[in-house]
Amino acid sequence: IKSHCFFCHITGVKTLKCQGQMKLYIADGNPHCIKVLAALELTGGKCDTEVVSHEEKVVPHFTHPVSPALLLPDGQHLFSPNSICQYLFDISGQKATDATNQWLEWEATNLQPAVLQSLHMVALQGKHVEAAAVMKEPLNWLEQSLSKNNTPFLTAEAVSVADVVLWAALYPLLSDSGFDAGELRSVRGWFQRVGGLEACQTAARRVLQGKGVEALKTFLQKHPATQTPRRDSPTNATEAEDGEHVMTVEEIEEAAQIWSEGLKASPAVTERKHPVLPQEGKRNVLLTSALPYVNNVPHLGNIIGCVLSADVFARYGRLRGWNLLYICGTDEYGTATENKAREEGLMPQEICDKYHAVHADIYQWFQIDFDFFGRTTTERQTEIAQDIFWRLHERGFLLEDTVEQLRCESCQRFLADRFVEGECPHCRYPEARGDQCDKCGRLINAVELRNPQCKVCKETPVIRSSKHLFLNLPKLEDELEQWLDKSTGSGDWTANARHITHSWLRDGLKPRCITRDLRWGTPVPHEEYKEKVFYVWFDAPIGYLSITANYTDQWEKWWKNPQQVELYNFMAKDNVPFHSVVFPCSLLGAQDNYTLVNHLIATEYLNYEDTKFSKSRGVGVFGDMAKDTGIPSDFYLLCTFSSHQSCCWSLLRAGMFVSKFFDGCVPEMLLNEDDKRLIAEVHWELKQYIQLLDKVRIRDALKCILNISRHGNQYIQVNEPWKKIKGGDGDRQRAGTVTGVSVNVACLLSVVLEPYMPSVSRTIRQQLQAPPTCVSAMLQNTGTFICTLPAGHCIGTVSPLFQKLENEQIEVLRKRFGGQQPEEESAKVKTRVETKPSAGAAQNASVNVNADPERAKQLTALVAEQGNKVRGLKAQKAEQSVIDEAVEALLDLKKQLSLAEGKNPEPAAQKRKKK
Repeated sequence: IKSHCFFCHITGVKTLKCQGQMKLYIADGNPHCIKVLAALELTGGKCDTEVVSHEEKVVPHFTHPVSPALLLPDGQHLFSPNSICQYLFDISGQKATDATNQWLEWEATNLQPAVLQSLHMVALQGKHVEAAAVMKEPLNWLEQSLSKNNTPFLTAEAVSVADVVLWAALYPLLSDSGFDAGELRSVRGWFQRVGGLEACQTAARRVLQGKGVEALKTFLQKHPATQTPRRDSPTNATEAEDGEHVMTVEEIEEAAQIWSEGLKASPAVTERKHPVLPQEGKRNVLLTSALPYVNNVPHLGNIIGCVLSADVFARYGRLRGWNLLYICGTDEYGTATENKAREEGLMPQEICDKYHAVHADIYQWFQIDFDFFGRTTTERQTEIAQDIFWRLHERGFLLEDTVEQLRCESCQRFLADRFVEGECPHCRYPEARGDQCDKCGRLINAVELRNPQCKVCKETPVIRSSKHLFLNLPKLEDELEQWLDKSTGSGDWTANARHITHSWLRDGLKPRCITRDLRWGTPVPHEEYKEKVFYVWFDAPIGYLSITANYTDQWEKWWKNPQQVELYNFMAKDNVPFHSVVFPCSLLGAQDNYTLVNHLIATEYLNYEDTKFSKSRGVGVFGDMAKDTGIPSDFYLLCTFSSHQSCCWSLLRAGMFVSKFFDGCVPEMLLNEDDKRLIAEVHWELKQYIQLLDKVRIRDALKCILNISRHGNQYIQVNEPWKKIKGGDGDRQRAGTVTGVSVNVACLLSVVLEPYMPSVSRTIRQQLQAPPTCVSAMLQNTGTFICTLPAGHCIGTVSPLFQKLENEQIEVLRKRFGGQQPEEESAKVKTRVETKPSAGAAQNASVNVNADPERAKQLTALVAEQGNKVRGLKAQKAEQSVIDEAVEALLDLKKQLSLAEGKNPEPAAQKRKKK
């Protein structure tokens, strides 16, 4: 909130000068009163104070009692404790800042629900241990935030309204001798500094009267804790989706007031200027997605595991105003590339050039918005990797040993870990690789595999000796664990990333070989190992650094700047140990102030209908194939993240209502209680969306989008504006309000969809002719649902966003990407073909000769487009003659499509209704 104070948002009062005596109503034993009394004393506000009972109603238009409440000189009331505190500080000349507003929002949405739940446990149930568990997450978050501060208080050298509000919220718990919150040094120090103020001590004594949490029992019994699902925690999908937040009267009024104030001056998302570099005072986010192997066409599983989740988060971060750099590139060294080159009769560099271009083209089609997409076969890669190697060598973190390796005599080469498979010695999984078992996650030396087999020629390899260099992980283990405790404690690591990392550390680390007997790779600069190259898992993560260095010669501002930069790594789960153990150890051992990962996001494997993707077997959708389906990339992007098969777009009907019933201009909106409740529900979902995406809960945040859509659709269905528009003046006014509110919800949907479906999002806003600043306005701070399309705003032409996938199309695509048919089925097909056809079949066969696949592809798109046109005309209730004409055109296109596909169109024609 930049243009005016938090209080104005709540009440709509525009003057902040006190023009007379105020009156503050408080209740004994109400913990919320501690903060307002402390604020009143600290700011020196002149105000009468009256103690009221918990049942007494002091705010005239409220049907239930509420305290504390502040009566203003002009007769208006403030009833939110935080807004009262903000108002008192504001009129004393201590203006609100972005930082204090963000803390107040966090206290209201994150801290306060946990505090009230914990107070119920402590005061009414005596459950101190359980209460401490509830408070663990918000207190740890506060601890991490305070530990990064260079000031004694939350936002400055002096106490602010944020300090008072948070201190007062925590006081009943942290001052209770039976409540064990843990060490929390930073929180304890801050808590004592704020609590040392006489104003805070006086406020606490007045409310609690020396009884501690016992004084709160009456209040807590009358105000049960609301049990709402924690959608910012890794719960299962059903929990997160099914929970409904119960709206309070205060929340509804607050949301409606904010919404009604509309779009004010708000900074638009600034256009990126390259190179993107860290900036003082900004949130600097360095974001990487795992470098995909260059030796093949990426399938949807690769795209999701490597780049898509990262791209959603990158788009979101930019919309939030973060200074963000997103880099990626192709991983081009190693045996995989050598073998692919042998298969295609090319040199390794030629393979890299070919498939790097393929990858770049596919990611561009999927709208992946990298700041830079590079590669690892560069001079900067060699330079930086060799520098890290020498630093490790000079500091004694490398070992040398002669090791036994598997060598394939048939292929005349030592086998890289990923080109030997066998039975895991730990869990007996039959397809374990030579470096790690995908099933149990245990580290493996290739020679430990039972029944090993060369993946190239399927022969059994033999054991041979070779001298190699090792990264001494045991020597770095203590330092690694200290760093991991800090990173996992303060950062957002997915549960699987934590588990996999822990499993590697569980039995103690072992030295890790960093050299290989290969030709295609970064050469080892040591004289004794000049015939070897670096192992890909030592070398490849350094690609993040070298790719950034190829993007800007000021790359060290990102990669040697842990004080200013937050690093996010996105990857498939099998890449986790190399990003959480091996690569961090390399950087820690190099001792060059490298930026280490703060947040590690690991995705699960994506299957094609419960089957592994396989290019050779034709199973799964591969990037180059996806473009050929004619389905927009945005459709893949949405379905990839959503467990739902579709998103309901009927809210966009509101735009059609604006065009049809109100001459294209948003009608006047007179809000009633139902409208305000919808606005509050949508406002709450927006806040949850931001909280979840801030924590990289990408799938859970998508559920918030679906909930916004669901709330809006239910609102339209219940109010039926298409019927009310035909009624009297009152009904027409009601239809206008519902239409206006709904079209604003549709505009919000376009905003929250932007990270997931950029093209569709922009199309919606173009159709609605939404103001350019609406995105940044609604996504700033903790989220604000506002009326961005006010009465009188003119919209453009609203049309369907996606073609409908008919069952026939779905079945064709399923067969196309479902892999080769089993031999039995192939035999049946062959038998059917060889059987003498009937006359009708002969007719179809003659048509089949003239099938035109390219023409069929064009006609499929035309049929879909015409179908959308028909549905649009019906939704707009166009003249029947116009609809009939469009339907006839659609039927004619379908007939042409049948011919192009080699089918007989007549049976389809016979299915038409008899006249």
